[in-house]
Amino acid sequence: SFDIPNLCKSRMNGAFQQALAELEEEGGVEARYQRYKENQRILREGMERLGYHTLLPEELQSPIITSFLYPNEDFDFKTFYTAMKEKGFVLYPGKVSDADTFRIGNIGEIYGEDIEKLLKAIEEVTA
Repeated sequence: SFDIPNLCKSRMNGAFQQALAELEEEGGVEARYQRYKENQRILREGMERLGYHTLLPEELQSPIITSFLYPNEDFDFKTFYTAMKEKGFVLYPGKVSDADTFRIGNIGEIYGEDIEKLLKAIEEVTA
């Protein structure tokens, strides 16, 4: 049988308690959900301005992670990924369909201004 040592249990419990405190400080689950939705809206609209389109229609889109179609057939995700990583942003390759996509997360300690910085970086690396 697997037993987590007491020190690990203590650290996990402390981290969990901290996460709950931060959630409460933000206003609870509904407030966090609204922030995630707003992050996703800013991301989607900004990406559309840059010529990218989401894999899913807006009404089916989750506020957690957004899949974007490659903007054209010459798009090289590996080059794009490397350039974005150099600017401090990590993107994810698409894995949810046969379509050529990449994914961007909308959750965590991320706010609208962070999404704006991401969009600026994408504009710079694709100029």
